[in-house]
Amino acid sequence: MSQPQREWYEKDYYKILGVAEISTEKDITKAYRKLAKENHPDSHPGREERFKEISGAYSVLSDSEKRKSYDEVRKLGPMGNPYGPGTTRPGPGAGGGGFRTDDLGDLLGGLFNRGRGRGSQGGAGGANAGAPGPRRGDDLETSLSLSFADAVSGTTVSVNVLGDAPCETCNATGAAPGTSPVVCSQCGGRGVIDSNQGFFSFSQPCTGCNGNGMRVDKPCPNCGGSGNARKARQVKVRVPAGVADAQRIRLKARGGAGRNGGAPGDLYVTANVGGHDLFGRKGKDLTIKVPITFPEAALGATVTVPTLGDPVQLKVPAGTRSGRTFRVRGKGAPMTGGAGDLLVTVDVIVPVTLTADQRAAIEALASAIGTEAPRAHLGV
Repeated sequence: MSQPQREWYEKDYYKILGVAEISTEKDITKAYRKLAKENHPDSHPGREERFKEISGAYSVLSDSEKRKSYDEVRKLGPMGNPYGPGTTRPGPGAGGGGFRTDDLGDLLGGLFNRGRGRGSQGGAGGANAGAPGPRRGDDLETSLSLSFADAVSGTTVSVNVLGDAPCETCNATGAAPGTSPVVCSQCGGRGVIDSNQGFFSFSQPCTGCNGNGMRVDKPCPNCGGSGNARKARQVKVRVPAGVADAQRIRLKARGGAGRNGGAPGDLYVTANVGGHDLFGRKGKDLTIKVPITFPEAALGATVTVPTLGDPVQLKVPAGTRSGRTFRVRGKGAPMTGGAGDLLVTVDVIVPVTLTADQRAAIEALASAIGTEAPRAHLGV
């Protein structure tokens, strides 16, 4: 099951996308595509936060496992929120407040390992052992418009992405140019402060460095001391052959920058595939309707059918009914594991206007067949 994020307790993703809680995946995707188009930063500057909010909601509701976890979190209400006011960690001498399992971990850690984070000999080599570990960057979302031909054959294109990136002004240190972060004197670089309460010891994040272990006395003017800055960049996306409309393409480690040496997040690109004048799609198969005349259907014929490559010859047997579908192997979308097929549906065309010779010929045929023969089984 997916791990709940703090944002899950604070935001109504269904309201953000404007859909009901019982909406299907198709409804959610449709709503997301509409909102993403209306708020994409490339065409609507200034809507970056709104676009990020929409993408964040879609990333949860479009994933069946995450959506299930999110719905369960919502059912718990405020009492299930581990970040709410009722779950704060008790301070020294406090008698109230909630109690969490990590509080127990601090109790036992303080009891049996009060010196955690320090080197075995008390030297500087273990000064940062208690500081917060690396934090992975955010996953980012964007969309990409593709022509039918590019989606079927595959292509490489660039997309614009707005997200956290290592600050170039300070080389991601967070310190102003010409300065460097220093070890926090309040916690000695551990990132935590121990509070001894008799037999027990509690640990809490150091307020002098916000739990980082390092302190920036003069923050970088570009990133404000975080080491990361919002930046627009272009990312090349290799679109695989046969990508479907609304399909999400994952680009590993191309999302937001991590913190404290953490790995970057992933980038998810949603493909918006345009239509085609002749062809449709059914998975990896292509579809097409081909008109034929009544004589071709009745007597049989060989007709030329277009494909994405060279045309092919299709043999239509005598007595073919309108709406019958023929399968041409290997002429569909070229995908990994083999191309799909081309599904050809024939449509018998009834002429709207007739010449005198055509009318005479059809009347002769009608006389030969008999007007009641096709309906004889109806008994009327």
